[in-house]
Amino acid sequence: MPSRYTHWTDIRRTPQNDARLGACLAFVAGAANAGGFLAVGQYTSHMSGMVSGIADHLSARNVELALACVVAICSFLAGAITTSILVNYARRQRLHSQYSIPMLLEAALLLLFGLIGAQIARQVTFLQPPTVVLLCYMMGLQNALITKISNAVIRTTHVTGMVTDIGIELGKLFYINSPRATHRGHGRVVANRTKLVLHSKLLLAFLVGAMTGAFGFQSWGYSMTLPLAFFLLVLSMPPLWNDFRVRWRARRYHPAEDHHEHNAPVPPGTATPDDAAPADAPRASQD
Repeated sequence: MPSRYTHWTDIRRTPQNDARLGACLAFVAGAANAGGFLAVGQYTSHMSGMVSGIADHLSARNVELALACVVAICSFLAGAITTSILVNYARRQRLHSQYSIPMLLEAALLLLFGLIGAQIARQVTFLQPPTVVLLCYMMGLQNALITKISNAVIRTTHVTGMVTDIGIELGKLFYINSPRATHRGHGRVVANRTKLVLHSKLLLAFLVGAMTGAFGFQSWGYSMTLPLAFFLLVLSMPPLWNDFRVRWRARRYHPAEDHHEHNAPVPPGTATPDDAAPADAPRASQD
């Protein structure tokens, strides 16, 4: 019987599980963002700043820095594309680990960041650009993951959007509904308290993750990536193990069917897919 925790990354979703997973990923994003700032001196999840940087650098005729911002944005975009491809492929294969595979990839990239970051102080010129690309790719990968899981309700690295949504709901909460306006047929202004609590938790998780990452990377260096990667690994393993167990049992108890399905002889006169005639080819005579 699967544990309650298994469903956090399983294909069977609930709003509560989305919120829990979103908080966990926001924590990791905040910690990785803090580590990225320590390594390269900039926050790699801030795409708004990257776009503004392109305009600023071009106005100052600094083409190299403008191109660096373009590459960072493309890396973030590539991460989001990767998540979409992996999730849709796993969905076509009917895997329970649709969302675990991108998380597993992110855990591996965190370890790679730790290895690169440990050497970046010695070779800043050579290692800093690929580190920025790697971190932007990770942020895009994770942000697209939780966005796809929650149907665009949650974004773990888009703190600007979180604060905006909190402000909107607080404005509704503090709004005084006039009885006269209600009597005239105007609807009451009511805050979405569930949304307010959700985004407040995500913001708090990102903040706690950033503080943990800042203290951790300053105290233990880039070995701080180890517990972060292990945390993602623990979150992603239950659905992966479930898929492995299901497929192993299928091959163990139904090997003949699997072998017959893939190796059955083709009856004489049966056209194979490679021999099939094109759709617009003339049909043979029925005489």
